[in-house]
Amino acid sequence: MKSMKPNSIAIFPANPEIPENGDAAYKYKPNSDVVWLSGIVQEKSMVILYPDNADKNAREILVLQRPNEQLEKWNGHLLRKVEATAISGISNIQFTDSIASLLHVWMHHADVVYLNTNENDRLNLDNPRLDLLFLQDIMKRYPLHHYERAAKIMKQLRAIKTKEEVEVSKVAIDITHKAFNRVCKFVKPDVMEYEIEAEITHEFLRNRATRHAYGCIIASGDSARVLHYVENNRVCKDGDLLLMDFGAEYGNYCADLTRTIPVNGKFSKRQKEVYNACLAVHNYCASILKPKLNYAEYINLVNASMEKELMKIGLISKADIKNQDPENPAYRKYFYHGIGHHLGIDVHDIGTRNEAVKEGMLFTIEPGIYIEEEQMGIRIENNYWLTKNGNIDLFKNIPITVDEIEAAMK
Repeated sequence: MKSMKPNSIAIFPANPEIPENGDAAYKYKPNSDVVWLSGIVQEKSMVILYPDNADKNAREILVLQRPNEQLEKWNGHLLRKVEATAISGISNIQFTDSIASLLHVWMHHADVVYLNTNENDRLNLDNPRLDLLFLQDIMKRYPLHHYERAAKIMKQLRAIKTKEEVEVSKVAIDITHKAFNRVCKFVKPDVMEYEIEAEITHEFLRNRATRHAYGCIIASGDSARVLHYVENNRVCKDGDLLLMDFGAEYGNYCADLTRTIPVNGKFSKRQKEVYNACLAVHNYCASILKPKLNYAEYINLVNASMEKELMKIGLISKADIKNQDPENPAYRKYFYHGIGHHLGIDVHDIGTRNEAVKEGMLFTIEPGIYIEEEQMGIRIENNYWLTKNGNIDLFKNIPITVDEIEAAMK
């Protein structure tokens, strides 16, 4: 509300249910901004903020489906007003079948309208934009208002995590840790990748995780070079490495872990060499990621560190660097993705990448080395919360060194 212009109203509708096939729908995923503002995960919800409303009792409104006994027999319990207030802290609860007339009056008094859209930098714009349907309807009904982007405000606010948000994230991380310990004891030559995914899912569910935070990546051997490999249908062979990228979601907050382990429980000399090079880059990133560091400068420093480590293990040479295309530097052959991302309600959470990082932000650090000629892929990922003087590794208790991983697999 403090970031809104005078006499403005902000409207945040929840995500719609998305049809699958026939009369089925995809598993419901609530709108992240509505969750952040209210804690409500029920479909067809809405948050409306009008801080200059003449009616002081209508400056923050939560809109819900009206409880319906017949509907509840099919789909389960719908929130009552007292329950919704207890969750959200919003005392003015309205129902979807009565909000149109109230909103109509408020819109006539407001000068500025904040509407919300998905402005994640990684959004796939080739897909139909369901979030635009509500926006287009409002703008058609009220064409003479001045419209603003709520996403610009939300990007700044959601990027800074409170202690309470981090505490919920820590539960997701703890569940993820338990799943990692479980698979370390389970993995051996000839198990299938999907069997490992099943072990992770089992541990998530028995610890009350909401779901996987994202598609579980269980990539053995050469599959590890595919960054978003989710087929998980190959046999794990003796002598191969296994890259596992997974995380639990708990209380709507995501954990994001990557570990690369030897299928047979023991790193070979070359595997250890490459792994330690990747870990050296990871540790360097952790040593410099702190508030006031410009993100673009951070990336340049990380890439220089990766270049140095790749030279040490014989993947690139001084001549390769001297003759490289500046638009496609030599290290990009073996490290071809970013170093990390914001983390929170979304696994690729919103937040700026073109200014200095700030205290309270939650980032992943995930360098990787991928060698086609050796059919090897290694990635190491932890989650870091930025504090006044540096950062806190929220995954610090999860095995990460060669010795720690080998010990965990015994």
